[in-house]
Amino acid sequence: MHLTQAQRYEIAALLKTNTPQKKIAEVIGVHPSTICREIKRNLTPAGNYSPTQAQMFAKERQDWKNKARAKLTNAMKADIVQCIVEHKWSPEQIAGRRKL
Repeated sequence: MHLTQAQRYEIAALLKTNTPQKKIAEVIGVHPSTICREIKRNLTPAGNYSPTQAQMFAKERQDWKNKARAKLTNAMKADIVQCIVEHKWSPEQIAGRRKL
């Protein structure tokens, strides 16, 4: 589940009042492990949780994830099918050849 910026600000406010993570999860409406991961992943070097920084990091992770995916075009699909059907290549052979 992805947290919204508003949820991150709510987490920060509740953390400042020393609310337990389990209670924060109930208030926000997410699983406690989501809160634990969010806090652990987005602590500042000083050991504090910054909702602004957390949102920025989440956006960077999402951008990287979307950029990392290779787009499979129709031409690429046709080439792969040809390699499988005509040449009887394995997926490993096709992947190696595509890299070249």
